[in-house]
Amino acid sequence: MGKLKLFDIALASPGGVFYAGNAVTGHVTVELSEAMEMRGIKLSFKGKAKVHWTESETTGSGSNQQTRTVTYSAKEKYFNQDVLLHGIWSSQGSATTQLPQGLHTFPFQFFLPAGLPSSFEGEHGRVRYAMTCKIDRPWKFDHKTKRPFTVISILDLNSQPSYAQRVQGEKQKHLCCLCCKSGPIVASFHLDRQGYVPGEAIILSAEISNGASRKMDKSYVELKMITTFRATTKSRTQTKVVGRVSRPEIPGHSEDVWSGEQLVIPPVPPSFLLGCNIIDIRYVVQLNVDPSGPALDLEIPLEIIIGTIPLMSVVAQNPPMAPVGFDNASPWPLPPPSEAGMPQIPPNLPPPSYNECITGQVDIRGKNDEHTRGDLSFAPAYTYYNWGNTPNGLPN
Repeated sequence: MGKLKLFDIALASPGGVFYAGNAVTGHVTVELSEAMEMRGIKLSFKGKAKVHWTESETTGSGSNQQTRTVTYSAKEKYFNQDVLLHGIWSSQGSATTQLPQGLHTFPFQFFLPAGLPSSFEGEHGRVRYAMTCKIDRPWKFDHKTKRPFTVISILDLNSQPSYAQRVQGEKQKHLCCLCCKSGPIVASFHLDRQGYVPGEAIILSAEISNGASRKMDKSYVELKMITTFRATTKSRTQTKVVGRVSRPEIPGHSEDVWSGEQLVIPPVPPSFLLGCNIIDIRYVVQLNVDPSGPALDLEIPLEIIIGTIPLMSVVAQNPPMAPVGFDNASPWPLPPPSEAGMPQIPPNLPPPSYNECITGQVDIRGKNDEHTRGDLSFAPAYTYYNWGNTPNGLPN
């Protein structure tokens, strides 16, 4: 098996979750079957954002028409810091130190800057935080192991009065059949407030009047995550449905009412991705009325804000339960103290869980990670408050 039996990074926070402004703590473990010569053991912390996509563009006309691939990209760097755990700093020359046979543990601590954006993994961009530990050996193959981790930025829903206010919309449309116009389809849709946290249920209220003779196949409400990726010279927007609930058909000349149906917020990143200038995230809860046959849906979108600290008014009425599996001997990370002048976190608020993002894991292997150890499949974990709700899940 060679000299190196174990080379691993362990984090003190369950799930590898940390808040911007707090310390990342843990330890590196190295187990050797015999002594190893090396320059040293170095741990690198990196935080950065990147957007990247390609498009085909056609220029000219006729026989002079040409198609080329254009790349759009942008980057942001938040930190890049190295820590020496053992040995010497020099990366040149033949000076070495020896690490004896056996099991060795090297604790570390790195303070995250305040104001970092939350971790995010998307199709055309990402905000990613990771640490890589390297055993630097002169004239030999270096050993590397990598550990991604999640950073969460605070978005306190108590910071803006509008987040506690009702949001509503209404719309009507006519279905056209040749030269004849049907009676109108009229819908109104409202939510009792704009601000939510993952784990909360959105209470849905809507009234639909089908004045047409044609039936409506169904009505449904979707939670959409709308992500804008900003390259240097162009932007691209992607919409992903992360939750859905529906009601059955509405016959012609009849009505239907949504009265208390629930759409549960799954584990997703907070709105806006504050601190990142090249990726923006918004959320829309949209009522759709789907006519039978060839016709476009009637749509009423309402923007909501998804935060990391719930509204105090909601907590006072119905506080969330403690997270499942919470162990006081190994506590989950807590948000840093509120800034001066900001509302305080409710004293009866149990700490949240941190659940893997609903969009799933991605491969974070870089171009220099061909021989790197560690779990290189990763999904950020976001705050998720235990209100006893089960997410509605993704539509088929």
